[in-house]
Amino acid sequence: MQRRFLHAALGFAIATVASTAYAQISLSSAVDLALRSDPRVQSARADADKARATLSEAKSAYVPVVGAVGGVGKGTGVPLSVPTIFTISAQSLVWNASQVDYIRAAHFGWNATQFALQQAEDDVAEDAVYTYLALNNAQQRKAAAQRALDHAAKLVRITQDRVNSGVDAHIELPRAHRTMIGIQLQMLTTDSEVAQLSDHLARLTGLNGSQPSTESDTIPSIPDVATLTSEHLPPETISPALEAAQANERAKMSQASADSKYLYRPIVGFGANYARITTDFSSYSTYYPAFKKDDLSRNSLSLGIQINLPLLDQTHRAKARESAAEARKAHFDALRARDQFMEGRLKLKTSATELELNAEAAQDDVDEARDTLETVLIQLRPEAGEVSNGQAPLTPKDEEKARLNIAQKELDLLKAKQQLLQTEVSLMRQTGQLSSWLRTAIH
Repeated sequence: MQRRFLHAALGFAIATVASTAYAQISLSSAVDLALRSDPRVQSARADADKARATLSEAKSAYVPVVGAVGGVGKGTGVPLSVPTIFTISAQSLVWNASQVDYIRAAHFGWNATQFALQQAEDDVAEDAVYTYLALNNAQQRKAAAQRALDHAAKLVRITQDRVNSGVDAHIELPRAHRTMIGIQLQMLTTDSEVAQLSDHLARLTGLNGSQPSTESDTIPSIPDVATLTSEHLPPETISPALEAAQANERAKMSQASADSKYLYRPIVGFGANYARITTDFSSYSTYYPAFKKDDLSRNSLSLGIQINLPLLDQTHRAKARESAAEARKAHFDALRARDQFMEGRLKLKTSATELELNAEAAQDDVDEARDTLETVLIQLRPEAGEVSNGQAPLTPKDEEKARLNIAQKELDLLKAKQQLLQTEVSLMRQTGQLSSWLRTAIH
């Protein structure tokens, strides 16, 4: 009774998941949508826009800042200032030993965000590609598991008939049932994996609420591991993360250089001021009669250069030490990023070779299982006659076992390929071949 209930529950769960409709999407479309909608790319793009604005801000120190102030008011008693209707002023930096390094630091910072943006795009593309390939593999495993389940169910029926007729012992029936239940559990696990991968792909592509499925025809052939592991590209051209770390190092070094040049170096600034003066609303001419008597100009203009020489500023001295420490940290961070990249690429190459051998072994198991089935079919032919050497003749049960063995070996092969896929995708990304491989994808 419990066994029947378990079979019914498993069958209902499988049917419920299988009844869900999936909308197909090509590999290239999935990657394009992910690059346009993923928050990681949008966040990195915002950082790049901010860094570009920071660079513009640093350069704008040499551009005069112009402003105008105006107003009229009544006053009595001793005037506190020259009575002006409006003033126009302009100030700008003429020369500062630190400003060139500040601009250089902002430029390197902008470069770092550009590389970080490329890194984010590569991360999203790799995520989308692997999710798509994993989903495609899971769909194939689901189909293979269904074939295995069909053979297992047929084997149960054959075994039941043989037990009823007294040919097989009853113990063969629970063995066949356990095999079928094991495959049903595999199908449930695969269905759950398909649902999770489909949901992740939907979120990556901005298609929330849908359940996209893959189109196998849009997936180009993945280069073999020998091709992927034979590439010897300089890391600067294939690792945006490393390039970002190096650009950040240069930015911090320029910042430290700028802060160290603040003291004992003159800062030259330019200033201009124009004012329109009136005495109509104040007693200015009463206290300064020469202004009215000599009919002095109502227009006032001043131009000048201001030179500031910082001699003692402990705050800026401490800031220079802080910037120097940050530059040293950025240098070691860049070295660590380089080492991690090189070590990671080496591990990927070794892992890819091992996983490819595992996949080849799984393929050999499939071929052997197919050969076994062929042998069984030959011996089942009427013209084959009785088997000699005291061996029992083969039956349809042996054929079904052979077919079930093939389906299970195919499942093992797909699992081995699944393990290899992630490493191959990461290796294509590390060797700079992912973009060119994606360009061969069919829309």
